[in-house]
Amino acid sequence: MRVCFDSRPAADPRGIGRYARCLLDGLRRVAEQRDSEVVEGRQPRRGDDLFHAPWVNGALLHPRVPMVVTVHDVVSQKHAGSSLRAGLRGGMRKLAIERAARLICPTRAVADDVAALMRVDREHIEVIAEAAAAAFRPRPAGEVAAAREAHGVPEEYLLWVGDLRHPDPRRRIPALVHAPRELPLVLVGAAGQWAHELAGGVTVTGEIGDDELAALYTGAHALLLPSAEEGFGLPAVEALACGTPVVAADGPALREVLEGRATFVEPGDVDGLVAAAHAATRPAPAPPAWTWADAAAATWRVYEQALAGD
Repeated sequence: MRVCFDSRPAADPRGIGRYARCLLDGLRRVAEQRDSEVVEGRQPRRGDDLFHAPWVNGALLHPRVPMVVTVHDVVSQKHAGSSLRAGLRGGMRKLAIERAARLICPTRAVADDVAALMRVDREHIEVIAEAAAAAFRPRPAGEVAAAREAHGVPEEYLLWVGDLRHPDPRRRIPALVHAPRELPLVLVGAAGQWAHELAGGVTVTGEIGDDELAALYTGAHALLLPSAEEGFGLPAVEALACGTPVVAADGPALREVLEGRATFVEPGDVDGLVAAAHAATRPAPAPPAWTWADAAAATWRVYEQALAGD
């Protein structure tokens, strides 16, 4: 089998980039074991047996071979009518997704939403969880101190990790910044100017490497997830892998991934979220045992099903 994998999202600083990088690495290992090949491209070429778009933007309207598409969440589909352009673009993506031989979603919650919003048989949607990369493990005190010093992070802090390039009300960052806090807040991720202008005892590090991110996870008092509209919540799994407690807004996907591993608060109660984070204690529960090798093996089985027409 020769699989064409759209690796364009691998450069994305968000979780979708981590998904593409980690999965592609695992798929290449699977391919080596099965006398198969994974090539990179934005559309299949002659000799390719299957095409995998690991993001909805890469789904093709007219795939020449069986196509697998990963749908990470349905937020854009739910809000596609917010503008004419967004609605038209969302409609084309929806049509492309519906033409896939198989879909992959990170949680049952997303899979159920996809089945409800699109003309896709639920039996053709496979749930394959994401995982913490190998870099995310508890780091020694010296690494934590070095990362803190490099980015101006105080000794004790609450942590948020995500994309800050553009304001997004669903992330509730302004509410998080202005919530009553005893500990400083540290925001990690690629950031636009608006994020650097936030006030109120907030440190914005910008995009950082995995080793430093693992160190900041390790040193944090708790990780905060104020948005309930998550498709998986990968930063939470990464934080747990580093031994850090997680406090999250209660949403279907986060509950599915983090049940028994995080403290949940009502969606929208950002003050309650911060209060629960202050009360968090170690040791944090272990993350799910699932690995990227497991995800790659499960994804390869989806390829085989798509080729067989199952």
